[in-house]
Amino acid sequence: MKYPDEEECLELLRKAGCGENVIRHVLSVKDLAVRMAERCGADIELVRAGALLHDIGRGKTHGMDHAVVGAEMLREWGYPEELARIVERHIGAGISADEAGRLGLPRRSYIPETLEEKIVAEADNYACEGEEGIEAMVARLRKRGHHEAAQRVLGLHGEMKKCLD
Repeated sequence: MKYPDEEECLELLRKAGCGENVIRHVLSVKDLAVRMAERCGADIELVRAGALLHDIGRGKTHGMDHAVVGAEMLREWGYPEELARIVERHIGAGISADEAGRLGLPRRSYIPETLEEKIVAEADNYACEGEEGIEAMVARLRKRGHHEAAQRVLGLHGEMKKCLD
């Protein structure tokens, strides 16, 4: 098996210091992400592991940098780069290099590129917000002046809708 299975992912989350609330959340994201992967023809094992581990960095920080921290943890532990990138790029619909610099993150693009990265990002948004909540999320982003991010969330949701229906 190329990617950690569900049991190993849950062990990694606990090893990283993630609480039961994070574990409940990632299990919910995993359920939706796997259904989406099946409908869209994505790599189901990669999506399953990515969905389960997307918030592993929350064992160290609950800031925006949890995605970067989690990806670095997976890299240090020797997991595949495509898995680390799912973790790194799951926030909202991604963060541009300019936005990353303003947020104090390493200045590079965190925008999901692969189908598997997009599925986990969308499943996380959907699990947190629900379909009607996506509009509320977009409104919050716009109110805070994050118009680029709001457009990316809408764009990702539109692109992934076929996997949700």
